[in-house]
Amino acid sequence: MQSQDLDRIIEMAWEDRTTFEAIHYQFGLSEQEVIALMRTHMKPSSFKMWRKRVTGRKTKHGSTSESNRFRAKCHR
Repeated sequence: MQSQDLDRIIEMAWEDRTTFEAIHYQFGLSEQEVIALMRTHMKPSSFKMWRKRVTGRKTKHGSTSESNRFRAKCHR
């Protein structure tokens, strides 16, 4: 994986309205793979803060998100 792809995945994972499905569509990574990547490439305290932030957040999962703003056309 290229450094710029890694940076973009981390950026997308931090964004509130970017779903895990959008990350999967663009980079082919499942939610569990994104979590593992974040755990590996972040400081432990930053990872814990991120996990607390996304756990249970409706906007991080396409099936529960009401927003179409940041979804790929194939996910609308």
